[in-house]
Amino acid sequence: MHRTTTRFWLIRHATVAPEALAELYGQRDVPVCGNRMLTDVPRYSYLARVLPRDAHWLVTPLSRTHRTAEAISRAGYGVTNPAIEPGLIEQSFGQWEGRSMAEFAGARAEHPFWPIGGDAEPPGGESFIQLRTRVGAALTRRTEAHLGRDIIAVSHGGAIRAAIAHALSLSAHQALSLAVENLSLTVLEHHTGWHPTPDATPDAIATGAWRIVTINEHSAI
Repeated sequence: MHRTTTRFWLIRHATVAPEALAELYGQRDVPVCGNRMLTDVPRYSYLARVLPRDAHWLVTPLSRTHRTAEAISRAGYGVTNPAIEPGLIEQSFGQWEGRSMAEFAGARAEHPFWPIGGDAEPPGGESFIQLRTRVGAALTRRTEAHLGRDIIAVSHGGAIRAAIAHALSLSAHQALSLAVENLSLTVLEHHTGWHPTPDATPDAIATGAWRIVTINEHSAI
């Protein structure tokens, strides 16, 4: 059976404005930091060099992913024409969005690196477990639509953690321990047509296999 590899190049969006960094912004459409857009030009140039051509581009509905894709294009990549993929948008924190991060700092921690536990569901929002399910469905849908292609997606820290968790079957608690920096690159491969052992389950054969190529890669500047 012929093996087919679909490769996802996941980029976390540009750093947001300083006033937004102090809050839990989630799915709020906060602006990017203009000064950082200028100082991070070498990072955009690096991404423009290493990202594959003839790829299918995705952004989320939030403007910070659009601005990031545009900056990579200007840095030398060329035209991207991204499609919008709502399934890769950041986790919704519902009524907690806009609250100061300092409020969570004083609360009892459910996780050592994130103020909200993986199974905690904010009022009117979604838990990380629900985010992982949503992102996993988006990856499956895009794999089926663009089988064997390179897919470049400008997304969000939480969604990229969720993508890794989906690929590796990590728990929500484990996934929240992953560092995903702004403008970093995470590459996931989905393989179909692999030759499993005789005792492999039908589900394993049908759904294929994931491989992690790199996590949180960025240029040294």
